Amino acid sequence: MKWTKNYIPPFWDEEYKELNYRKEAFNGDDDLTKWKTQGYNQEESYFTGQMCPFGEYHPDWTNDIVGWVEANYNLRDIGVCFYKMETGVILPEHSDYYLNYKKKFGCKINQIQRVLVFLEDWKSGHYFEMDSVPIVNWRKGDCYVWSGKTKHMAANIGPEYRYTLQLTGWKK
Repeated sequence: MKWTKNYIPPFWDEEYKELNYRKEAFNGDDDLTKWKTQGYNQEESYFTGQMCPFGEYHPDWTNDIVGWVEANYNLRDIGVCFYKMETGVILPEHSDYYLNYKKKFGCKINQIQRVLVFLEDWKSGHYFEMDSVPIVNWRKGDCYVWSGKTKHMAANIGPEYRYTLQLTGWKK
């Protein structure tokens, strides 16, 4: 499996908009160098939106989404990160490294799966791409699942924030 699309019927409120988001540096030095030579000029190392990672306060309903992921994908040790992409943020094509996740759980990258849940309906200027396939016009509850080093990118050139929920787990 490179990637698949699924749907979780929405039941959540908008509490995710009020979380403690913060910028974190992208952890792929090779990608950062490549992007700079390609002409991307975001603030040094910050090619991502803002994150509210595992360990921070998350809404109570987050556990229900984790349960849905466990039941549908048979994943273990699920980490959760809310993601807010502001206007003008471009995250060029990349593969996730999962450095901390691999270290913490002792798994290999080909065992890891990422589930991306769109928390709101698509808005003009919001963009996502998997393996060169453009994805727009999503609806609240659409989710995309990929494994290992699957290439993807995201951008927000619209006037409103783009909210997603990233869940990371692995299979033995």
